[in-house]
Amino acid sequence: MRMYDIIEKKRDGLELTKEEITYFINGYTSGDIPDYQVSSLLMAIYFQDMTEEERALLTTSMVNSGDTIDLSAISGIKVDKHSTGGVGDTTTLILAPLVASLGVPVAKMSGRGLGHTGGTIDKLEAVPGFHVEITSNEFMDLVNKNKVAVIGQTGNLTPADKKLYSLRDVTATVSSIPLIASSIMSKKIAAGADAIVLDVKTGAGAFMKDLDDAKKLANAMVSIGNRVGRNTMAVISDMSQPLGNAIGNALEVREAIDTLQGKGPEDLTELCLTLGSQMVVLANKADSIDEARNKLKENLTNGKAFEQFKIFLESQGGDSSVADKPESLPQAKYKVELKAKQSGTIAEIVADDVGTAAMMLGAGRATKESVIDLAVGIVLHKKIGDHVNEGETLLTIHANQDSIEEVKDKLYASITISDEQVTAPPLIYDTVTK
Repeated sequence: MRMYDIIEKKRDGLELTKEEITYFINGYTSGDIPDYQVSSLLMAIYFQDMTEEERALLTTSMVNSGDTIDLSAISGIKVDKHSTGGVGDTTTLILAPLVASLGVPVAKMSGRGLGHTGGTIDKLEAVPGFHVEITSNEFMDLVNKNKVAVIGQTGNLTPADKKLYSLRDVTATVSSIPLIASSIMSKKIAAGADAIVLDVKTGAGAFMKDLDDAKKLANAMVSIGNRVGRNTMAVISDMSQPLGNAIGNALEVREAIDTLQGKGPEDLTELCLTLGSQMVVLANKADSIDEARNKLKENLTNGKAFEQFKIFLESQGGDSSVADKPESLPQAKYKVELKAKQSGTIAEIVADDVGTAAMMLGAGRATKESVIDLAVGIVLHKKIGDHVNEGETLLTIHANQDSIEEVKDKLYASITISDEQVTAPPLIYDTVTK
């Protein structure tokens, strides 16, 4: 078998076999196939696309290129949730204990963030003492005991994906649907969950800014998951403006605490109920979405989800008292209110730009070597569709630096106030199932 023939075949729009895809992935991972030939194949895939069968075979080969996690020691149906990313996306911090409070095992493997704010692990480390450096056996024991635990990503999970992503990044093939879908799904499948709920974002703060592209990606990932034996569905949700009100690590933990007590922002609460309902149904803990939703809402109001969160923190060394005293979380030195320069209706809050402003404050990483300031960030007081008076506070900046004029300019430029009435965008655009 020759890589030349595989490139030529895909260039001409023909379907690759399991043997050809496995040969390409194994050869590239081992270093036997050079970058220039893989670059050529990636470009051929970009233009010719892949069939659903090819996408599933590509994903499986990427999974098999490294370690896989065996969660069979955990009882019950393990359900994972993955978001394609956004600004103010605090859902994992809420969903993990909320869904676990209904007896669904949530064995979560998370990473650190590179971008607007930290990843799930960075956010949780705003809680004093919390750590994810636990062994696989400890991890599984905690899930069996408490139904929820979070561990850091293993270093050798889908090495083929790491190599391919680096190459896609410099060959203008990042935006290929089959390559995005196989990249995301290979990591989720290698992590060992029985069922997967995907939150595919669309809008200014999302990777897939166009709704049609988001739908294509959602369908591609759901197809892959179900073809390789994972019960998979997707929710397409809005990220034209930040989700919830808080952007920043400790600030998002505080918002998660509010939400787990039934006092969170309406959009964040609604998305968690939507995603959580799907997770509960896939885990066979409810017969319908409505039943699952009612159970989740009940646990938000009766305190069970909140208590589950405290158990989760404590079991991994965290100081669970922060749940009752969120003011003990890291706090910024300065709190600066950004005032509206005119009256009207909020017509736009560009999520990407608000996220960039948070990163400028130190809430996220510009590079892998950047050190995150867990205390800083932004809290919105107005969302799209809200009326605002001149001089009223649009948002509060939490900063540890003396000069934030550049941040303020960025935020003013990201918010549009209109004289006309504006309707808020829908939160949920669609759901995709098999």
